[in-house]
Amino acid sequence: MFKRKVYDKLLYWKENLAGEYACLLEGARRVGKSTIAEEFAKQEYRSYIKIDFANVTDELLDVFRDVANLNRFFLRLQAETNVVLYEGESVIIFDEIQLYPKARQAIKYLVKDGRYHFIETGSLISIKKNVKGIVIPSEEHKISVHPMDYEEFMWAIGENTDLLKTIAKSGTSLGDSTNRTLMRNFRLYIAVGGMPQAVDAYIRFNNFNRVDEVKREIIGLYLEDLKKIDASGRLSDMFKSVPNQLALKKKRFVLTAATGKKKTSKDKDRLFDLIDSKIVQPCYHVTEPSPALFQTREPNNFKLYLSDTGLFTTMLFNNGSGNHEGIYKKLLSDKLDANLGYLYENVAAQILTACGRDLFYHTWAKENSTHSYEVDFLVTDRNKVVPIEIKSSAVRNHDSISKFAERYSRCVGRQFLFSQQDCSHQGSLELRPLYLLPFIL
Repeated sequence: MFKRKVYDKLLYWKENLAGEYACLLEGARRVGKSTIAEEFAKQEYRSYIKIDFANVTDELLDVFRDVANLNRFFLRLQAETNVVLYEGESVIIFDEIQLYPKARQAIKYLVKDGRYHFIETGSLISIKKNVKGIVIPSEEHKISVHPMDYEEFMWAIGENTDLLKTIAKSGTSLGDSTNRTLMRNFRLYIAVGGMPQAVDAYIRFNNFNRVDEVKREIIGLYLEDLKKIDASGRLSDMFKSVPNQLALKKKRFVLTAATGKKKTSKDKDRLFDLIDSKIVQPCYHVTEPSPALFQTREPNNFKLYLSDTGLFTTMLFNNGSGNHEGIYKKLLSDKLDANLGYLYENVAAQILTACGRDLFYHTWAKENSTHSYEVDFLVTDRNKVVPIEIKSSAVRNHDSISKFAERYSRCVGRQFLFSQQDCSHQGSLELRPLYLLPFIL
């Protein structure tokens, strides 16, 4: 198993909260929830039982039809799984909990009983959908699981991140040669992404066609899931349109551009189902930048980014042939002809999300013009707003972030422009290479 930061969050839960709460690992499919849960159980408990509700026998399901008598329930559970449970030293994993909501409802009583700890895993959209007729337990400590972040990816390929942390703290220029090497590593992350299966395929085969096969299988799985939720196909169209809408530099996500049809009354619900799936991340427009960004966000005015940039890369350049080796080579050597600003924007959104940041951006009209200024991302640092601009190459033109700093000078803190270039300064604007973004945050 790859080293994942979620493991430390699980340790905190076990040491401080497990007596009162089950742990619910929630997130998109294939981000590693089940693997993390089982590895944690192996390492941190004397014994464990894992019940995969996607692949469960009728005999085991029958055990869950009667949880009123917990003594009998635990005896039957041990008999069916041939695993001995030890009070205070064992954990029970309910994998894909959304497929059997009654097991989730029983969490309240299982936790209160106190004999064992409980971990649930599930895909968020299905968890929210499959709650009809059950009482949602309040005894759940939720932990979001995302695709592997850049530091986790570097750990996986055997790279040390201590140097990057030092550079992020000092802002020291490294020189063109070292910067090019580090930037190439970062573009590798853009190409492969953070889905554990794709990272594993890269490490084992060192072949981008094999990596791409894995990513296309995951994309296909997501499309099947969306089709199950919405048989009309409009929800799937929304998902598939995300890379194209970013490539066209749209100021917000446009429903009609996604579906190619007139907006219907159900489209808004479909859109929020897509957001709930966690396979995309919304970035909300704010009307008045301030340290309280959430307060001035526009709930119906947002962009969408894919949660994993490796999937974004595959969807963006998918020509149907399944042979993307040449595209990946050009991406790694920074020789793609296309303007890849949107690709770097997506990876920045993924990094911000992995760091626990909500996504916000801001636009405002230019004087005497039909065009607008736009700051790609806004985050807060104590009582200040930190504007972040993302560039794929040239950094000379940064009117938007400069005008933003003037316009909102009362609340602006540090200002960052992230690109492929080495560390430098232009006045109060800090220019940094993109590979430092997670470590500066």
